[in-house]
Amino acid sequence: MIRGATLIVGMLAFGSGLVQYAGHATAQSGEGWITLLDSKTMGDWDKVGETNWRMENGAVVADKRSGKTPAYLLSKQSYKDFMLHVEFWSSDDANSGIFLRCSNPKNIGDKTCYEVNIFDQRKDPSYGTGAITRYVEVGPMPKAGGKWNTYEITLKGRQLTVVLNGKKTAEMRNGLYDQGPFALQHGAGVIKFRKVAIKPL
Repeated sequence: MIRGATLIVGMLAFGSGLVQYAGHATAQSGEGWITLLDSKTMGDWDKVGETNWRMENGAVVADKRSGKTPAYLLSKQSYKDFMLHVEFWSSDDANSGIFLRCSNPKNIGDKTCYEVNIFDQRKDPSYGTGAITRYVEVGPMPKAGGKWNTYEITLKGRQLTVVLNGKKTAEMRNGLYDQGPFALQHGAGVIKFRKVAIKPL
């Protein structure tokens, strides 16, 4: 009887977790959310580096980098505490990521920002897709290539939580970067973004 009760409690807890993530996913269009990019407009960003960002079939696409270094769409505003919703499609060989609280907007990278990675073919997969590069490994690494995915990232104070397609992949407490703009990267392959929304906390 105790075993059966334990199973029921576990199932209820699992179900409530799914409801929590589902609610978080759909809430990004509600009160307090600011849409920065959607299927109709690319939005207003600072461009760092050189690639062929463009609107195509309801998404912002980049697939041909013309500079020697990765290219970025950098937010105009600086953010401290926020929830971030990003819908993206990546090719299997894409190297991309979402860079948070960037301390030097002219030199964006995993040494000047927190990076939530999109990189299925990274040589060290422990810091590939779903990981926080340099800080939190992911295992097994989820694959994002060839389909639409959703990142939901919450950064409040020292706490950073990453949820990919409804599943938490990385979490940490770290106070290295306090505030700054965020950036969307095109490093290699094909990357598409069809919605980016932020809710300051």
